[in-house]
Amino acid sequence: MKAKEYIFDASYQPQVRAKRGTTNIMLDVIIALMPALIVGIWQFGVRVILYTVLSVASAVFFEWLYRKLMHKNNTIGDLSAALTGLFTVMVLPSSSPWWILLIANLFAIVVVKQLYGGLGKNFLNPALAGRAFVFFSYTLALSNWGVPAGLKASVDAVTMSTPLSLMKAGQALPDYLNYKNMLIGIMPGCIGEVSTIALLVGGIYLLCRKVITWHVPVSFIGSVALLTLIFGHEGYTNVDWMLCNLLTGGLFLGAIFMATDYATCPVTTKGRLIYGVGCGALTVLIRYFGGFPEGVSFAILIMNACAWALDKTPRRQFGETKEDIATAKAAEKAAKKSLKEGA
Repeated sequence: MKAKEYIFDASYQPQVRAKRGTTNIMLDVIIALMPALIVGIWQFGVRVILYTVLSVASAVFFEWLYRKLMHKNNTIGDLSAALTGLFTVMVLPSSSPWWILLIANLFAIVVVKQLYGGLGKNFLNPALAGRAFVFFSYTLALSNWGVPAGLKASVDAVTMSTPLSLMKAGQALPDYLNYKNMLIGIMPGCIGEVSTIALLVGGIYLLCRKVITWHVPVSFIGSVALLTLIFGHEGYTNVDWMLCNLLTGGLFLGAIFMATDYATCPVTTKGRLIYGVGCGALTVLIRYFGGFPEGVSFAILIMNACAWALDKTPRRQFGETKEDIATAKAAEKAAKKSLKEGA
């Protein structure tokens, strides 16, 4: 009788870390993004709805087409491609040309995700990698920022600079770019990053649903807060500089939704804390010394590539207590002594 063959899937996948299935996890993240998307629609208009439909549809199509051509099973039902398309909309300006979304999703789905084996095997966040690709390839097309609806009475222009761009240039922020507007979402920026309150609501939902843990967001945001408070910047008080850095540049979107991606962040608690601190330190480093005003997406991508190493930090095995370790060491010592006496 031929013995049965058992195949164990030891891949680095989302379902390994949660009791629920991948589809349910992806659906929770999509739900958590809705408050920020609604604010984006409120501030940047119906165009955001059209862009969202186009982006999600193109991401799903590219995944379906690739797996069809490669004769692989259809995976669009797990909603990961749809979530990537939604993330792509969230991390781009509302004034982006529509074809930018297609290119970003093509790179994210085919190059970053599928060529590495599909969901759970990619080592970079697909949406952020797609954003970085189009950002470097089509910089001019992504250099304009639409004026949000809440500021059209204060600004006589079609486009405007983001708060971080003004800060990078050493300019004082105008009165209408105050903390209240930054919290609500009345400021220029990427579609999904402008409202800190909406992102916090989504983050609390994910924590309550146990989709994410606090380690990465708190260590990420906390390290940015601490470093910017310590070093400050000319023309701002240290507290003002810290708050401006926290409430702008997509920090909360990156810390809560992007850096916590299961496939690209560490598994261990210690690894997640180091990962979050690394993301925060790199963000501050890029904002201070880099050529770009924001550094969240680049910091996350760099730390994505280091996640495998952070998981190798020394840790206790699951279910192992201090008493277990002491007992094992005593038994090993006794066995060595017995062998020595027997010899």
